[in-house]
Amino acid sequence: MAASRPDPQARLEGTVVVLRELIEKDLPALFTAIGRPEIFAGGWGGGMGAYREDFAQWSEFLRQWLPWQQGNVYAVCLRSLDDRVIGTTTLGDFDLKNESAHIGWTAYSPDVWGSGVNADAKRLLLNTAFTHGFERIRLQADVLNVRSRAAIERIGAQEEGVLRHVQRRADGSWRDTVIYSVLREEWPHVRSVIDERLAGRPADPSYTPSP
Repeated sequence: MAASRPDPQARLEGTVVVLRELIEKDLPALFTAIGRPEIFAGGWGGGMGAYREDFAQWSEFLRQWLPWQQGNVYAVCLRSLDDRVIGTTTLGDFDLKNESAHIGWTAYSPDVWGSGVNADAKRLLLNTAFTHGFERIRLQADVLNVRSRAAIERIGAQEEGVLRHVQRRADGSWRDTVIYSVLREEWPHVRSVIDERLAGRPADPSYTPSP
């Protein structure tokens, strides 16, 4: 089966979250969820040097940083709260010839950290990628982003190594990037790991975005 890019407008429904195309009118809700310093402190967006407290400046940054044309950019919504936007993630860097893609640009409200949100979102994206013929899905994180690295490792992705000084962070320092992957043949095992996590870690139904 040849790899093909999934329909970016397709709605992906999980047990905890719904992924749908991120659109302009979602940005205020997304800003409430992830326009917070602790998101950038972990390395998202290039680190604290990219943090913008003002919505207009933050949304302009987001329009430039997310791969709108090269990837499927999703709003991550919580099913238990009428599909409220709680984060974003992307399936991108499509290499159809070599059947590879990348899951990244991911951030969730700190209010749902430690819940089933990330596991369910990753399950949806991995399943979509493999059912569209991809062989290898890459995940990665700044070497300093301990939280993101742990989340990737918990779903069963395999660490491949570290790319040193691969790009500059927003503050000008060099970023080392830890590379992980999941192969098609590994997907049944990874899926069972994720399903086991979801069985014991439901999302927090009391999510209330900070003012």
